[in-house]
Amino acid sequence: GFATFVIVAVGAFRREDADTARRQGEAGGYALYAWSLLPVHHDPGSAEGRATLGLAPEELEGVAISRFRASRGDDASCLNLHRPRRPTILAPEPAFLAEGRFAFQASLAETPAEHRNPWLLLERDPQDGAIPAIADASSLAYALHRKLGDVMELPEAGVRLRFVGALEPGLLQGEVLVGERAFLRAFPHESGYRFFLVGAPAGRADSVALHLEQRLAAFGFDAAATAARLAAFHRVENTYIATFQALGALGLLLGIVGLASVLIRNALEQRRELALLRAVGYEDRHLLQLLLAENGLVVLLGLAAGVLPALVAIAPAPHGQRGAVPLALVAILGVVVACTGGLVSWLAAVYIRRLPLLASLRAE
Repeated sequence: GFATFVIVAVGAFRREDADTARRQGEAGGYALYAWSLLPVHHDPGSAEGRATLGLAPEELEGVAISRFRASRGDDASCLNLHRPRRPTILAPEPAFLAEGRFAFQASLAETPAEHRNPWLLLERDPQDGAIPAIADASSLAYALHRKLGDVMELPEAGVRLRFVGALEPGLLQGEVLVGERAFLRAFPHESGYRFFLVGAPAGRADSVALHLEQRLAAFGFDAAATAARLAAFHRVENTYIATFQALGALGLLLGIVGLASVLIRNALEQRRELALLRAVGYEDRHLLQLLLAENGLVVLLGLAAGVLPALVAIAPAPHGQRGAVPLALVAILGVVVACTGGLVSWLAAVYIRRLPLLASLRAE
């Protein structure tokens, strides 16, 4: 039961390919993300900025670019095996906050506007000198070891962050986001924008990335697909999931051995009753049916004790972005355990049939 619970429950959280087109999805509707070594002061999303930067309007038709001020630090994502002491701080421009992209797992929203768009929490004034900050839920819990309302000190920068929102795990895993006004006060030496999210029409992401890298090469502009970054996150998470499932499979193997011994013991303890049934006219197939029915109930109860609680535990999974209920895995587990119980019952019946009938009756 415990082994099947682990295998089924953990399997529901396996991550698949992300839908980068959804504005409320893991990628926020962005096809590309980019870093520049040098700050970019002009807006590549406006006609004037594109002309100043030498970008071709026809190459960027239908392309939306969101800019972020950045103070580089440690990676706080699952790709970093070490605990980050000073995470990367990003500050989106106000236009990004108004769009309400990505999905939130939890927030400290109080007003109706903040509930509709938790990004507005970044526009709050600092409390006790702590700047409102938003982070990915996975990074917040497992890398930064914080929860909503907690304060994080950055002594080297003289900055205190108070976490007011947690994003659903996605593209922004590894960075902490603050408001632009607060960022300018906390990091006055960081000028311009160095992190960018790019929304490109379907099928044009590669050409847009190539054009931006060529025209902005002087800034050290480096663009990559958001799908590739999310796939890297998913591989790490799926590796942990596979490890737990392997441990569950080992437990299931040991459980099957224990189940076989219990079923055989039960059958052997009933050999006198079965011998009496043979003496009064029951055929061997009738005895086999009795053993299968009795042992099948034991197998079914043991399987249900693990599968049903697991299905209850992962019931919300299809409604989120964390995978789906592994019905095929449930079916495979059921077949394996049922076949094991049936085989053991058959072997027990064959063994009992070969026992001396007279000796068994005398014992009875």
